[in-house]
Amino acid sequence: MTDMIPFIDLGAQRDRLRAKLDAAIAGVLDSGAFILGPQVRELESRLADFAGAPIGLACANGTDAIVLPLLAMGIGKGDAVFVPSFTFASSAEVIPWTRATPVFVDIDPVTYNMDPESLKAAIEMVKAEGKLRPAAVIAVDLFGQMADYPAIKAICDEHGMKLISDAAQGYGATLDGKHSIEWADALTISFYPAKPLGCYGDGGAVLVKDQHIADLIKSYRVHGEGKERYEYARIGLNSRLDTLQAAILLVKLDAFAEELVLRQKAADAYEKGLKGAVKTPQLAQGATCTWAQYTVEVDDRDAFRAYLSARGVPTAVYYPIPLHMQAPYAPFPVAPGGLPVTMKVCDRVVSLPMHADIRGEDQQRVIEAVQAYAAERAAA
Repeated sequence: MTDMIPFIDLGAQRDRLRAKLDAAIAGVLDSGAFILGPQVRELESRLADFAGAPIGLACANGTDAIVLPLLAMGIGKGDAVFVPSFTFASSAEVIPWTRATPVFVDIDPVTYNMDPESLKAAIEMVKAEGKLRPAAVIAVDLFGQMADYPAIKAICDEHGMKLISDAAQGYGATLDGKHSIEWADALTISFYPAKPLGCYGDGGAVLVKDQHIADLIKSYRVHGEGKERYEYARIGLNSRLDTLQAAILLVKLDAFAEELVLRQKAADAYEKGLKGAVKTPQLAQGATCTWAQYTVEVDDRDAFRAYLSARGVPTAVYYPIPLHMQAPYAPFPVAPGGLPVTMKVCDRVVSLPMHADIRGEDQQRVIEAVQAYAAERAAA
């Protein structure tokens, strides 16, 4: 059996940063400040600085990072929150937690991110029905490329809506040199281990511009605490970041900018080697990408995956069943005309090995396998 190359090689990064990681972990163990310690405050500041945001707040995971600003913004019953269906569950599942209603919109066929025209149509539909108040948009930076925030922000402003950037996969990406917090009211981050900036467990963060919203998030993330210890101003949740994870992330943040360069180098090699064999991902004008995944489109995904697997090349599919097609989400509204691009793309996309430490010989093996598959298909 052919040995499989790594899809994401967390071990290579760990070995490269081992000495610094060991020292950071030992520092936390020696300090005894295991939750919301000084490394958490440092991480919050550095995350905000990196993205040009005024305020950064850490939390327990990337899902809480999305619900915390919704709570702080007062989103609740009777509100409509617009979100793509082609995304991970976290983007949408938090909306019913607040008793608001998710409304699913379609995506752009090139970037796979929220389609502003579908968003407009969905908002007009909700307004015409008169049952819900258009309150917020959660735009998802899928696979590491930012959504069209200038267009989405203009729509939000027109309708008096809040804008949240789900940058779980896209923290570090830019559009015309600016991070999504330039347009969004909140930018949310996941530190799940496989993310471009990942910890060794669960973790998340929120970047915001409004101090009042920040103060509310601080309260909500620690059981709704008030001005004094054991005094509660609201119903909250337990969403504190472990200091150990913050210390690990500080080490990884030191290397993050360089790793984004390495990811782009790998993406460039794929683009050069795969163009014409499969539909390769394309960036919007002025955009950079974290390349959280390198996702291509093929006609027969199952055959493609089996062919590559037999040659030691792993693949993954994000996301084969759109949320609006799954039982828990089926009762919620979708944009007028359905979501045709979402339904087409979900059967065609497949992701190839991608990480900052991918070896040239491994990447060449991926390219040769894809080229061979395409050649056999063309000859058949």
